[in-house]
Amino acid sequence: MKQSISILGSTGSIGLSVLSIIDKRKNLFKVELLVANKSFSKICSQIERYNPKYFLINDPSVFERVKNKYKNKKKTKFLKNFDQLKIKNKLNITISAIPGIDGLGPTIKMIYLSKKILIANKESIICGWNLIKKKCLQNKTEIIPVDSEHFSLFKLLKLHKMKEIKKIYITASGGPFLNLKKKKFKNIRPIDALNHPKWKMGKKISIDSSTLMNKLLELIEAQKLFSIPNKKIDILIHPNSLVHAIVELKNGLNKLIYHDTSMIIPLANAIFNDELCIEDFLKKKNKKKEKLTIQNLTFQKVNKNIFPIIKLKNRIDEHPSTPIIINACNEVLVDLFLRKKIPFLTISKSIISILNDRNYKKYAIRKPKNINQIQKIDDWARNTVIKNVL
Repeated sequence: MKQSISILGSTGSIGLSVLSIIDKRKNLFKVELLVANKSFSKICSQIERYNPKYFLINDPSVFERVKNKYKNKKKTKFLKNFDQLKIKNKLNITISAIPGIDGLGPTIKMIYLSKKILIANKESIICGWNLIKKKCLQNKTEIIPVDSEHFSLFKLLKLHKMKEIKKIYITASGGPFLNLKKKKFKNIRPIDALNHPKWKMGKKISIDSSTLMNKLLELIEAQKLFSIPNKKIDILIHPNSLVHAIVELKNGLNKLIYHDTSMIIPLANAIFNDELCIEDFLKKKNKKKEKLTIQNLTFQKVNKNIFPIIKLKNRIDEHPSTPIIINACNEVLVDLFLRKKIPFLTISKSIISILNDRNYKKYAIRKPKNINQIQKIDDWARNTVIKNVL
């Protein structure tokens, strides 16, 4: 029997990777639901290729264009929002890959409708982990992180109790500016920051990788997912981008997970429960070159003068909603930078300044119990940072 699958963010890099996996095993899957925003050409291509039962399109103008184009196509129902979605039986798998805080509501909605959630939306976990965890327990829904670092930790930490562990590390490539001199940072343009040396990603996550905010958010995510104390987890620069997480044990052993810079690997292993050889999903590689790469792995501490955002590690758990505020400010600032409204260095400076705002603690100490309460904290941070920089 085919497994029913839904993809939240089907036109993004994660969604496209999942669909490439499905292409290799079409006999195993039925695409039930796809969710996208405004990529008209990709949406049309996915309708024709996968015949999903439902396609939810967030952008109103794109929704109308798509609906008009396929008005005589009866197989796919087009939806404007999740309230219109009616699914009787739980889906086997949902991939949650809508970027930013916008992914939180849809993720919680799909917990009710899915047996297993593969989550690639770190902002949902950072801002609403307590809600997600509670709903998953209530609905007996399994949740598996599929970012390479967290999938690696998911595997490594199954083997050990926290009392056995001395230190946990997640790795960062260092992005495009690892070796750039500090004086040149003031001239960084969006096109420079988008040019990641190792990974092909969306615009927002590429900018986050260039500031190392992506790694700070991943560290917060790891703490929440696996209940890791702040003092036990840190970040290492690893330009090879081949080792994704390291667990240093008190007995002197170090365990790590190594794999190529392809999201296909954690995604396929999560989808197939490690039961399938995934060579068919990957491009053939030069084995001699791969062997040399393995022998020359390098790691180094983060230079906080180059990446000042990492200084916020000491503050991420000072109040319950500090992570929500950091995430909201960053989303606004990245958007402004991409639109060339602010310089690159303003991203880190502004986030640090918001955490010193006179009203910061008033919102940071709150313990939100629902999405509306999370949204109020998020709104304050966004509005405050905009006032400060524009």
